[in-house]
Amino acid sequence: MKPIHPVSYSEHEELKAVILCRPAEVSISEPKVLDEVRWSGAVHVKKAVEEFEIMKQALEVAGVEVIEYSSYLSENDQALSKQLIHRVFVRDLACVFGTTMIPGEAGTFMRKPEYMQSHILFQDWFPDSFQIRENNELKALEFGDVMVLNKNAVLINAGMRTSLDSVDQIKQTIFSSGFSEIAVINLPRNSDTMHLDMNGNVAGKDVFIAKAFMRHFPVHVSMEANTRYEMLETFLKRHGFDIHWLHQYDSLPDINYLNLNPETILISKAAHTQRLKQHSQVDKLNFIEVEVSELEKAGGGIRCMTLPLVRKG
Repeated sequence: MKPIHPVSYSEHEELKAVILCRPAEVSISEPKVLDEVRWSGAVHVKKAVEEFEIMKQALEVAGVEVIEYSSYLSENDQALSKQLIHRVFVRDLACVFGTTMIPGEAGTFMRKPEYMQSHILFQDWFPDSFQIRENNELKALEFGDVMVLNKNAVLINAGMRTSLDSVDQIKQTIFSSGFSEIAVINLPRNSDTMHLDMNGNVAGKDVFIAKAFMRHFPVHVSMEANTRYEMLETFLKRHGFDIHWLHQYDSLPDINYLNLNPETILISKAAHTQRLKQHSQVDKLNFIEVEVSELEKAGGGIRCMTLPLVRKG
């Protein structure tokens, strides 16, 4: 693998490199087991792998360098990794803030092996960027709960899979990476509101798409010198975003998409794009639709399955 220097200051700038992990080829069909592992239905392994390849190809056609981290694991680690049914959801493992890459900490014991395996690789690949000790004291920090809005602002959900204590512990590192404001929200702790990116997402350069209930939630904004409370809408507008409130939605396909560049979104074919395009600025964006419905049964969408390494403005 050629050297890569992680850099990202937004959710929308041109994506140049991304980490993926193909789904584990594990079949589960018993309803009670599906419920316990939080799958919405039985996943047909062959179809899931085919969908993964289609998503990967769409990224490559768009000019994105794709790295499948599991292919670099040792033989022993691969033997375990192939049995980890949530490993496809790489977004939670780490996040790039400017030129600093912070490791996550699994909010559930079931996912801890993925974090350990991937972090060892990241430390080897990105020694100048990846802060492997940053999560030593963290309780839970999954980066599906984090949005790097722009060069100044970061939005974090301290909820079901990310603890407020853990957010507090990484704030100074984020400030040191050049960001001036960190807003923390606390969303309902339900299966369909598990992570921030199941409730809201950036669309293009200056629109934030969010479930309508989020209009009523305040955020706690931290700066290096002081803190304050304000409503989410106020915070987002102050940083240049118009908000498109969704009153009807299907969480994963409609909201858990990936910005490829300021004009293009990679989105599930199951998404109700007409709902998103009711906003005039979103209507101008290009939508690349890929079939990921089988993968979505495991509890995550396209954003969950991608870990951006390099975005260039």
